[in-house]
Amino acid sequence: MTQVTTESRSEWLAARQALLMKEKALTRMHDELSAARRGLPWLRVAEPYVFDGPDGQATLSELFAGRSQLVVYHFMFAPEWEAGCKSCSFWADSFNGVVEHLAQRDVSFVVISRAALPRLRAFQQRMGWGFKWLSSQGNSFNFDFHVSFGADALARGDATYNYTPLTHPASDMPGISVFAKDAEGEVFHTYGTYGRGIESINACYQLLDLVPKGRGEDGLPMPMSWVRLRDEYDR
Repeated sequence: MTQVTTESRSEWLAARQALLMKEKALTRMHDELSAARRGLPWLRVAEPYVFDGPDGQATLSELFAGRSQLVVYHFMFAPEWEAGCKSCSFWADSFNGVVEHLAQRDVSFVVISRAALPRLRAFQQRMGWGFKWLSSQGNSFNFDFHVSFGADALARGDATYNYTPLTHPASDMPGISVFAKDAEGEVFHTYGTYGRGIESINACYQLLDLVPKGRGEDGLPMPMSWVRLRDEYDR
């Protein structure tokens, strides 16, 4: 932890105001980036994906639930896994409560994984999450949106993730895909982000970035090696 101390209120205030200028510049840059994101072209989705969900089967179009925008979080949970990814669970702990707010801005939110629905529901109950979670086990959705990778692609080394070659073999990776529906009911892919691009929706990381010790991940074998399912931490 980098520690700089002072007993002078004016000195502290001057340092804080200098940082505030940088924060404001970053906020303005973020606004510009968000506007550019909204200006990306839309890619038509022709595949009629069908998912298994808590209310039965549903198409991608039906996941909009009467709204014109849809956010999908790709949760790492392969069919053969006994539990969901601990890192994706770290993210999912931020999702409860946001669904109702998003709905007020014409946005539906769902989580999609490849594991079978009963396994998803059991894990969801264990973790106490209330968002809609669906299984894509019966379709190619995860593969088409480059968050799941078949053995052949991994063996050939031509799998891509985050718009670049996948650098380490993994059957599943996290991501966010955004979709829109036009007045005629056509579905479009408007945005996708992966890797560190999903950090902004992790509430815990945003709070850790405010405290003196930060995320405390320097020197760890991997940045998130400290993360556990929240019911597995020592009390």
